[in-house]
Amino acid sequence: MRKVWQIIVISLGAWFLTLGSIQAQLNTDRITAIGRNALYFDDYVLSIQYFNQVIKLKPYLSEPYLLRAIAKIQLGDYTGATLDCNAAIERNPFQPGAYYTRGFIYRQTNQLEKAERDFSEALIFAPENRTYIAMRADVLAELKQYDLALRDINHLLHRDPQSAALHFEKGSICLRSNDTVCALESFTHATEYDSQNPANWSALGLVQLMQDKQDDALHSLSNSIQYGSKWAGDYINRGIIYYRKHNYRSALADYDKAVTLAPRDAQCYYNRGVLRQELGDYNRALEDFTQAITFAPERVEVYYQRGMVLLQLRQWQEARDDFHTIIERYPYFLPAYYLAAQAETSLGNGKEAYQLRQQAYNLEQKKDSIQSLQTNMQLADNQPQQRDRRKEFSALAAQNQESNDEENKYDSESRGTVQKRYTDVVNEPNIFLSYYATNSNANALRQTNYSHATVDAYNRTMQLPAPLRFTTREMTLTADMVNQHFAQITTLSHQIDLLEQMAMPQSPNNSQLCATYIARAFEFALVQDYSSALDDVTRAILMDGTLYFAYFCRANWRYKLLEYKRAMGETTDKADFELMMRDYDYVINHLPDFSFAYYNKANMLCIQQDFKAAISYYTQAIAKDSDFAEAYFNRGLTYIFIGQNDKGIADLSKAGELGIYQAYNLISRFQ
Repeated sequence: MRKVWQIIVISLGAWFLTLGSIQAQLNTDRITAIGRNALYFDDYVLSIQYFNQVIKLKPYLSEPYLLRAIAKIQLGDYTGATLDCNAAIERNPFQPGAYYTRGFIYRQTNQLEKAERDFSEALIFAPENRTYIAMRADVLAELKQYDLALRDINHLLHRDPQSAALHFEKGSICLRSNDTVCALESFTHATEYDSQNPANWSALGLVQLMQDKQDDALHSLSNSIQYGSKWAGDYINRGIIYYRKHNYRSALADYDKAVTLAPRDAQCYYNRGVLRQELGDYNRALEDFTQAITFAPERVEVYYQRGMVLLQLRQWQEARDDFHTIIERYPYFLPAYYLAAQAETSLGNGKEAYQLRQQAYNLEQKKDSIQSLQTNMQLADNQPQQRDRRKEFSALAAQNQESNDEENKYDSESRGTVQKRYTDVVNEPNIFLSYYATNSNANALRQTNYSHATVDAYNRTMQLPAPLRFTTREMTLTADMVNQHFAQITTLSHQIDLLEQMAMPQSPNNSQLCATYIARAFEFALVQDYSSALDDVTRAILMDGTLYFAYFCRANWRYKLLEYKRAMGETTDKADFELMMRDYDYVINHLPDFSFAYYNKANMLCIQQDFKAAISYYTQAIAKDSDFAEAYFNRGLTYIFIGQNDKGIADLSKAGELGIYQAYNLISRFQ
């Protein structure tokens, strides 16, 4: 299957070459071309960054929005892609590609009426575009408007009567409308015009099996497998035919292959288990049914078959448990009562066996009222229930952790369909000041403005060994670097001793002493001596209360110290937390544009589970820096945690757009 973006770009044809770029300056043309190349080579996250640049320079162009939407589709961000399509259409309502792309999103998200409208709109501007017509036909079939769907496909077939793909699509529509005669004819044509495509033979074999033409179906399915089918369903269906023909050896071989191709498919194990059960291989049948239950615990028929096998193996207690599971879910399924009673009898529990048989008998006498009871039960099950977001977060955090091919396909961790790479459901960490900022690919993509005028001004004074930089990632120091920082602490301590001896009231030396305390505070923080760092930065603040970034650092280091104490099992004082929050507030009051103070305070409020206040501070941080990727990310997770999924996914989408590519995995799991 071709990539989504390739299908879209091909369908747009020459439209991409003329979209608003005729009068564009060379730089935006060049950036767009580079972004399109990145898109072609699966660098979806990187391509988004290029299109962001073009949008900032020329927000009136529609093409970069459309290209960015295509990249987001590849990353599973349908919310963000829809917004970009809307923006592209708003800027140029006469381009069919934008309607098609948005229609594709609606199709993927099962918004079928909207998808049909967009495909129809695209066809107004490109009435003979094959891709648009085929997609509209698919949506019409999903809407059960089969006549209209077939009208579209027949229109295409009139132009290209030997297209195997179109005959296949027509057969699929006919099959959905339960017209197996039409489906058989269409799939037969598909195999005639493309005899080496396994999908054509697979579909034909399925229809023949539905029509009970077993020999024909066997021939078709064998052809599908011969031409390289990797679909477990072909082996399952052929195995069914072999089973009906009493060719159990071949049936078992096909079921074995199906399990190999789809090791997490409950149906494969169930079919093989039924065959093994019939062959008397009860132990292996038990293994298969147990595996099927592992992957599909909701399938009651598997419990029934496993219970039957357990009876054969004289494992009475386990058999009884399976039948009771069925009774709990389907209290009117009478065979489960009698089989559970049989197991109880074998266990010597005559009283329990009698009660089960009596229950079954009573139910038989109430057949007339059972139907209404089942209806009432169904209505009750449909009532909305309170959702525990903590459990949901835990469940989502635990899933999809197995390695897959996508993990190792690319050298760069930000290339390809990054939404398939597992990401922990945790907030982005605090932003702090350090001499070291980790320049990983992940951070390089982010568009957060990691600077502030106050810190830049202090860096220009050159009173510190190195300029201070904002970062979210602590750099791991080598042993040599740690030794150097300890040596620097010793040097600064000697300087402080000399300066304190020389210091006089209102002396210039006080400014130098203050700077030296700040320098030593950073050295202590780098070697993780946060208590000493807090002491030094407090001394500096007492000398100069206008060093607002020092308050910010003191709050950060106080939090680090609290984290360390908790990790060591020490009790922490609530007053320490309040002092930390007071420092963030002091910075906010004196530097209202210092976005990092709002952000860090919001993180602390999340820890305190004050989510409403946290969202407020993330929002204020975003107001100060509209490209604050981490604030969008954390606010998105907070929204989702309190059950506001739509807002949360919109924020995660924005975070992904701004460079936090890990957001796309969370979008794919929560949307």
